Parts: sequence; C-alpha cells; structure tokens
Amino acid sequence: MAFRYKCVLLVGATSGIGAAMADKLVREGVKVIAVGRRQDRLDGFVRKHGTNRASGIRFDVTDRAGMDSFVNGVVEKYPDLDCVFLNAGMQTSIRLSRPEEVNLDAFHHEINTNFTSLVDLSIKFLVHLLKKDYPTGLIITGSHLSIIPAATLPAYCASKAALRTFVDCLRKQNEKAKTKIIEISAPVVQTELHDYLGEEQGRSMGMPVNEFVQKAYDKISAGEEIVIIGPFFSEEKYMDVVTKRQQLLDGLSNMLLRHFEL
Repeated sequence: MAFRYKCVLLVGATSGIGAAMADKLVREGVKVIAVGRRQDRLDGFVRKHGTNRASGIRFDVTDRAGMDSFVNGVVEKYPDLDCVFLNAGMQTSIRLSRPEEVNLDAFHHEINTNFTSLVDLSIKFLVHLLKKDYPTGLIITGSHLSIIPAATLPAYCASKAALRTFVDCLRKQNEKAKTKIIEISAPVVQTELHDYLGEEQGRSMGMPVNEFVQKAYDKISAGEEIVIIGPFFSEEKYMDVVTKRQQLLDGLSNMLLRHFEL
C-alpha cells in the first residue's frame, strides 16, 4: 500500500524508530528530510539513499531560540512538504523513592524534549500545513505508557501522557481540516531509547524495530489516525481502556465544541 504523503520531514531520524522509518519511507519512494542532532548520521543517511530522495538538517528540538529559523528554512527550501513526522524523544529511569537524588533539571529536560518541543514544532508547522490546498499530515510518535504508566519512568510517562492529551485536542479541533493528525501508540521497541539499562539489555527489549516500522507504515497508509501497535501487556484489557477513553473524550469534546468558535 502506498504511503499517503510524498515529502516528509522526519524529526528524530538519526537513531531508533526514526532512523528505521526514514529508511523505510525512502525505499517506498517518499522524499525524506531527516532531522537530528548527529551530523555524521545525517550525512550517512544522504549517502545511503542519494540526494534525490534524501536530505538532512542538523537541529536540536529543544532549541526554542532557533526554532522559528528552522521551521521557516524548511518550508522555504521544501515547498512540496506535505507531512511532518515528529519522533524525537528520550527515556530515563528515576528513583522517586530517593527524592534527594532526583535531578530536577534532568527531569524537566526530559519533559521538554518529549513534550514541550513537540508541541512547539506541531504548532509552528501546522501554520504552513493547514494552508495547503491538498491533504497533509502531522504524525507524532507516542507510547502506550501515556495511558498505563510505568512506575520507574515518571518523566517519560508524564511527558507522553501530556503529549497524548495535546494530540487528542489538536485532532478534535482540526477534524474538518485537510491536515490529518496522526498519533502512533508505540510498544517497547528494540532501539537506543533504552540504552540507560545497558546497551545489550536495552536494545534487546521489545518488538524488533523493523517489524514495528512495517506495522506503523501499513496503518498510516491505510488512513488510520489513531495507530495502536502491539501493547506488551494484556491487549484486550488495554483496548477496552482505550475505547472507553475515546468514547468519553468524544462526548465531552463534542459538547464543548458546540460553544467554541474554531
């Protein structure tokens, strides 16, 4: 099945899910603008796929001062951009049972990386995507831990829960627009995200990254906006929670939107 978009900006493309998805999209004929902090990996991506289908931009998503320049530069250089795929993130375990050891700067940096920076990028790119007279997309990689938190990952789970709520509101307010708001609920995937556990252990946890990418690709190509892939806990119970939450969300949102000018 063909991907729905032809020119994709993929943020967080130098490792893990982002790198694997960037490779997959190029192989499927999509033009990919890879974004990340590691110039050597961006250069390697372009060498692998060639300049007709691949390009790279070095940018740190937490650089709020440089974000307007980054966004404006992208839309000027790539006027055919029709999809922004936000995949950047980090994860650490934090012992809240030892509050004297908690590094609050690190805690808030994780929240900023996983949530605040993606909110900023979403809003700034939506200004341009919504102006297009053809279908466009904003895709955001989330996590099942946004609904069922893991006690050892408080900053990560809180950031993903906040991100999910933001995306729900964003989608609901733009449901009549040509820009589709898509969130991927990811399971544990075998990537560098878990290197804090030790490289060997961390990268052997969960679903193989290429399997995950294929499943996500298929569901996005099929037009799904809420993309749920293989929770590692009871799928039946999890889907029951997700379904009931969505029903409640739709009911409350529809009631409020009747009195809210979009």
